Amino acid sequence: MTESTAPQARRGEIAGWPKLVITYPTESGRIANLLPPGLEPTGDDTVQIGIYCVPINSEPEYGVSIKVPASWKGVEGQYNLGMGIDQEAAVHISAERNGQPKFLCHIDYFRLGTLVGARATHQGYTFVEFEGQVTGEGQPSPEYTEHEWWTKYAREIGGGEGFDFGPVVVDVATTMEPIHVETVEGELTLKDSPWDPVARYLPMVGDASAMLVTHQMKSREITNAGALDADSFWPHADVIGGSRWPGTNGGPKKD
Repeated sequence: MTESTAPQARRGEIAGWPKLVITYPTESGRIANLLPPGLEPTGDDTVQIGIYCVPINSEPEYGVSIKVPASWKGVEGQYNLGMGIDQEAAVHISAERNGQPKFLCHIDYFRLGTLVGARATHQGYTFVEFEGQVTGEGQPSPEYTEHEWWTKYAREIGGGEGFDFGPVVVDVATTMEPIHVETVEGELTLKDSPWDPVARYLPMVGDASAMLVTHQMKSREITNAGALDADSFWPHADVIGGSRWPGTNGGPKKD
């Protein structure tokens, strides 16, 4: 009999929850339209939604992330379009220091027996919902290094069309070893929201798949990976809140 690799937690403990990883296919060309010039599409039209709870500042942080495949200088990785979290202390400092695209968001995430549920709500709009059932254990993949791309910049004081800190790509290189995986059968629902336009910009065109993954982080390095062209980046500088969704004066984009 094979022993389960499920991590053991103390009764009532939240830290160390597995990450709910949901993937789905979107329409060809949609990802390329959202990438700043310099970051290149990989030809993979798969969107990844992650729902998680991790300890930050010695307390649990619930969050949702939306990532799409992208390469920078020939290195394939994931471009993060936004991270909605429920912990205000981490929002501004994460953006100011590293360009991490965080914003305040209400997250519901739970597991009850085999039932898994998740919901993300921002500015009164629920934009992601998932409900599913754990169907069994999966096979953890070998240790790997993931490159997650963020962008950091500061527009000119006073409203000019320039930058006080020109746009750069931030490389978050994380080496992880998945230690426990469970397969989940369920339904992903993307709801239209002007503040988190996942359904609008990255519509689902096929079945979603999901799994619960517990990782052991081996290393994490955050570095400046190089400058983006400021002129071609300018149309991408105005975003919704702290995310990287196209915006107008920090709010939803005016079409």
